[in-house]
Amino acid sequence: MTWVENLILSVVEGLTEFLPVSSTGHLMITRELLGMSPSEHETYLIAIQFGAIASVLTLYWKRFFSKDALWVYPILIMGFIPAAILGFLFDDLLEMMLKAPWIPGLTLVIFGIVLLYIEKIFPPGDKKISDLRFIDAVKIGLFQCLAMIPGVSRSAATIAGGLRGRLTRAEATEFSFLLALPTLAAAGGYKLLKHWEDLKQGSELVDIGIGNVISFVTAYFAIKYFIGYIQRKGFAFFGYYRIVVGCLFLAYWLFLK
Repeated sequence: MTWVENLILSVVEGLTEFLPVSSTGHLMITRELLGMSPSEHETYLIAIQFGAIASVLTLYWKRFFSKDALWVYPILIMGFIPAAILGFLFDDLLEMMLKAPWIPGLTLVIFGIVLLYIEKIFPPGDKKISDLRFIDAVKIGLFQCLAMIPGVSRSAATIAGGLRGRLTRAEATEFSFLLALPTLAAAGGYKLLKHWEDLKQGSELVDIGIGNVISFVTAYFAIKYFIGYIQRKGFAFFGYYRIVVGCLFLAYWLFLK
């Protein structure tokens, strides 16, 4: 991997991991545009997620480590359970979908249209994260499972679930960030174990270290400014963005590849 490829991939990971645009979809498209195979640098792409995860811990450390934070752990565990079960059961199918770059192109468009109307489908309520019950967290976790399809976006799916649970825009978005920690950490840890031989060979350790630093910095600022933006503007911009990017990539895939 060249330093330019490392920079591009880690910036894409950091910027898109917590925005409702699908980091997996963007990374699959980016690899395709860079001329990489669908399975190239797989361990690297899994490992640099931990830089993005660390940015959430940095920004929301009080949610996890203050004396009043214990209530959040059971809620996050309940929200994580659906993805843990379905991810384990359908791991092989999900791996196959990750090797088909046209899938995120299509789902970016479809769920971009959904995002345009998300607040009409699920009008924001007035609840806070602290108002969530276990059953509410499980329901949001079921929404999160939609993101197992490349291009759907884990953030978009969990935000939709939060809005359905009558959370405010900001609270639904923050819960999406918080739920990312157990979900991404477990998924990333599991996949790293599957690809442990790559790490033992040390072939990409330097790239992984640099990529984690870059993904941490870019994710930090993406999260910090996203909350303020959606409070003022809502989600429509990201819907239009998804539609444009998805259509452009599908045109490339069909006519220029």
